[in-house]
Amino acid sequence: MVELSRRGLLAALGGTAALLVSGETSANAAGGPLPATLTRNRQLAAGRHRVSVGTTPVTHLSISSNNGAFRTRTGNRWSEWRELATCPVGRDEQSAATLLPVDAGVVEYELDLAHDARVSELDTMSGPAVAALASPAPAVPIGGRSLKRPYYPRAAWGADEKLRFTDEGVERWPVAYFPVQTLTVHHSAGAVGRDPAADVRGIYYDHAVVRDFGDIGYHLLIDPAGSVYEGRVSGADWFPVFGPELQGRRPLMANAGHVAGYNAGNVGVCVLGHLSESSPSKAAIDSLVVVLAALAAVCDLDPLGQTSYVNPISGSTKTVDTISGHRDWLQTECPGNRLYPDLPSIRTRVSKLLPR
Repeated sequence: MVELSRRGLLAALGGTAALLVSGETSANAAGGPLPATLTRNRQLAAGRHRVSVGTTPVTHLSISSNNGAFRTRTGNRWSEWRELATCPVGRDEQSAATLLPVDAGVVEYELDLAHDARVSELDTMSGPAVAALASPAPAVPIGGRSLKRPYYPRAAWGADEKLRFTDEGVERWPVAYFPVQTLTVHHSAGAVGRDPAADVRGIYYDHAVVRDFGDIGYHLLIDPAGSVYEGRVSGADWFPVFGPELQGRRPLMANAGHVAGYNAGNVGVCVLGHLSESSPSKAAIDSLVVVLAALAAVCDLDPLGQTSYVNPISGSTKTVDTISGHRDWLQTECPGNRLYPDLPSIRTRVSKLLPR
């Protein structure tokens, strides 16, 4: 068993923030400006709608429905129609909204909606600068372990922390901590754009503001290059998932919002991409394996076992694989038809990385 403490994590990483140096970065260079996320909202009735993008760029569409289809136009060419897809995350109730990345150069989009829907047009890349981005780190700090993967703490991918607070300065989703019982794998159900950090900002804004969670619902996110992003805030520093306290020798995780009704004690890791339409990259799977292995080791979980999960808040119960997919909990396609079949081999690889 590995004992976790913030002090121990700092020691494991050299005890200095100097390790926050440039590694493999996204399109936002380390130390560059953090653009504000701009948004424009529309209320559309059921049916088919063509909407001109206008002069303000759109990087993502957040649609309060997952029942319908969409396509986009670049120049004179329309894309093929695609069904709306979602990872139905949720704090207390499942949210079926859809977040769609929009390619550069799109001038118009068309939606075919089965129901009335709110559409939020997001721009996560070209807004006015509100802060400076921190540098990514060369390793992910989990449980006293230094995982050699590029790591983007919240300040490096551009979390605007003001979104977590009301105008009066009250935290909208105060952090609560629970012992870890299980680990759940997700996909973001949207194509990865030209800047994965901008996609993470889009997910953050969608969860925190549009869906009114108050923060991002996942604990960690992984992009196709294998870089790892800190998700749900867990404390005042840049270490992910866990808070500062221990229960015995085990860490306590910050409660998040990725499996409605089964969040407390459940760590959520999201692989970016629509993993029913395309297969996850080798780099993403390799990072997923080492992240799950570190979490399993520090939380004393058997990656090949099952967990009789009990929600410590509501008392809800469910028996699942200790490393499960979102669809094992609720009716959803998540984590995608091309990732979910890989979970047995992922569990085996995780098991082989743990001390015997």
